[in-house]
Amino acid sequence: MARRSSTSGNLPAETTSFIGRRHELAETRRKLGLARLVTLVGPGGVGKTRLAIRAAADFARGVPDGAWLVQLAELRDAALIGNAVLAALDLRDQGAAGPQALLRSYLRDKQLLLVLDNCEHLLPAAAELTNDLLRAAPGVRVIATSREPLSLDGEHVLPVPPLPLPSATATEALDRVRQNETVQLFMERAAAASGSFELTQGNRAAVVELCRRLDGLPLGIELAAVRTRVLSAEQIRDRLGERFELLTGGSRAALPRHQTLRTTIEWSYDLLTGDERRLLSRLCVFAGRFALDDVAAVCGWDGLQPVDVLDHLSSLLDKSLVMKHDVAGTACYRLHETMREYARLKLREAGGEVSVERRCMGYYRTRCQQFAVEGRHQLVEWLPWVELRIDTIRGVLRRTLDKDEVPAGTEIAVFLMRYWITRATTEGVRWLDELIAAGAQHGIHPGVYFVRGFLAVLQGDPAAAVPALERCVSAARETGPPENLSRSLSMASIGAGLAGDRESSRGLLKEARLVADDLGDLGATLMLHQAQALNGLLDGDLAVVGPAAAEGARLSREAGDVYSLEMMVMNQALAAVMSGDLRECERRSTEGLRIADQLDDRVAHCYLLGALACCAAAWGEHRRAAQLIGATDSARTEAGARIHFGLAPALDKATRTAAAALGSARYAADFASGQQLTRQMASRLALREAAPAAADAVRNPGPSGALSRRGTQVAQLVAEGLTNREIGARLFISERTVESHVGTVLNTLGFTSRAQIAGWVASGN
Repeated sequence: MARRSSTSGNLPAETTSFIGRRHELAETRRKLGLARLVTLVGPGGVGKTRLAIRAAADFARGVPDGAWLVQLAELRDAALIGNAVLAALDLRDQGAAGPQALLRSYLRDKQLLLVLDNCEHLLPAAAELTNDLLRAAPGVRVIATSREPLSLDGEHVLPVPPLPLPSATATEALDRVRQNETVQLFMERAAAASGSFELTQGNRAAVVELCRRLDGLPLGIELAAVRTRVLSAEQIRDRLGERFELLTGGSRAALPRHQTLRTTIEWSYDLLTGDERRLLSRLCVFAGRFALDDVAAVCGWDGLQPVDVLDHLSSLLDKSLVMKHDVAGTACYRLHETMREYARLKLREAGGEVSVERRCMGYYRTRCQQFAVEGRHQLVEWLPWVELRIDTIRGVLRRTLDKDEVPAGTEIAVFLMRYWITRATTEGVRWLDELIAAGAQHGIHPGVYFVRGFLAVLQGDPAAAVPALERCVSAARETGPPENLSRSLSMASIGAGLAGDRESSRGLLKEARLVADDLGDLGATLMLHQAQALNGLLDGDLAVVGPAAAEGARLSREAGDVYSLEMMVMNQALAAVMSGDLRECERRSTEGLRIADQLDDRVAHCYLLGALACCAAAWGEHRRAAQLIGATDSARTEAGARIHFGLAPALDKATRTAAAALGSARYAADFASGQQLTRQMASRLALREAAPAAADAVRNPGPSGALSRRGTQVAQLVAEGLTNREIGARLFISERTVESHVGTVLNTLGFTSRAQIAGWVASGN
């Protein structure tokens, strides 16, 4: 049984009400009942995304595993489309499986809806991925939005026209004009912009003409409506009308719709100040989300002062030219894909594209280097910084390859080592392999082989690890410094051990120790202890593991290096489970699990849940053991991981023990309930912060029906006394979305207060 997902998935709360589209909405629902792939087709600016989200939200009520939005507009590299789907589903590219293999495995028993938004610039890759997933997962349906169909067998195509235009007849009743969907959208956006806006007999002619001249294009109407903050509807009509007449030489013939939208954007652009225009054009360099400090650093130069960026950005936001989101309490921004295309064109026309791209590359190169230096001691703080900006960093990496600036790209990829090992292992491998292949003529940054070998070790791939680390050692011998040589030798020792070459492994480790002993370098010393511990686990020499991991843990704690501490504690836990020392296993696994959850390290989370499941089975806590084994299985699938070689025998034994004690039917039910636990609830169960019956609460939350996965998370945090703002920061969603989830929880459970939610959670009902 699949782990329960949110019935709304990651669909965003709408910032404005959904206007009309009754026919298209009904037709989308109907087609979803007939086909597993529905593609909404139309030009930019017609509102395909909002229609898809609304249809998905409605359809999600009938599918157990929810609806999930995959935003592709910012993605420029077709090879990363699988990673975008992983991120949307909250899965982790942290194991050996590639993104599509992980998705096939995860989705094969799911019943959910994927919304692939803005496929047109990635059409072949989007079609290939969609076809692959639909074949592998019979319970999955897809809504795609694109400017053209995916052209797959069984695809149902639904053209999305602009909103219906109001009648030009002046005698039509005012109430009937207000019912027109295009007019409704204009009125709503104008009211939001100006604080109050009413359609009256006095302004109806201007509003109707505006809506007609804008061809019912939602984006164009929104851009015009926000001007009611400073202009009347008549003034907007007249000034925009002048723009159309200038473009067409006074002809009243309708423009092609794409030209109508371009003209509206051009009009909005021309009404900006010089600094606002300069800023908007430069913002196109950001491929995805960006924050204020990024804008100030990349865009604040050559007449645009960094101290003025906030004011200019706020002005663009007010005019609907930039969109704002809140992520983990941080304000971030992005451009609508049509706006980004236009901004790129204006930047190119001004001859500034190369300069802005170089400035962008320099900024992210510097910041990624800072991450490499400070990440050892401040990893929890730095990882969200990278995650927020990863789309733009990917764009920078791609440009270094396209523009033959491979050395800069290689440096950035090396600086991102801690991101690759905790968030995107196979993606890191892909970038490094591509940079190594492209960099043969430039000379290779020696660190690239170390990172490549490190990732191969994490993937359990000695065939890739050994040659990369051999090259790393050779480069370190030639160029130094000695701490790099020691680290390289230690990692090469691990690679040789994985390959079964015990003699080489011992020789490399001995040399690494000789070099490290004279250095006093923390990184070299920690890597040496890690190599000693891992090789001890591989050899079954548990007497070596304990002292090496204990000293490594001590040094890591003193230095504030939480990733190294996690690894050392996990080594101690695995050695304990292999030796049968259950008290030590539980103690170390408990500490390690808390760190893994702090880092959101999914592979470590999986291993440590499994270790604690072994303890529970050995102590006769058979239901808890079965649930933890189920949670371990889900964690393994979600991270594309394999069960650790040192854990597998003990976990098999725990499975047999629990199944024999419970009986096959009871064991299967508890295993399935463990699979449905959220990661947070699984950790609470493992850490003895929740009773085993808590897993049943996920399946049967109350007489009124089941909570969604996200609803369960929110209920748990409400019970902890967190405010909506604090819950939003914890779950990386907006405060408004939290409010919506709390309301759903109250309605689902038939409660009227947060105190009742807390009591329900505490009771385990």
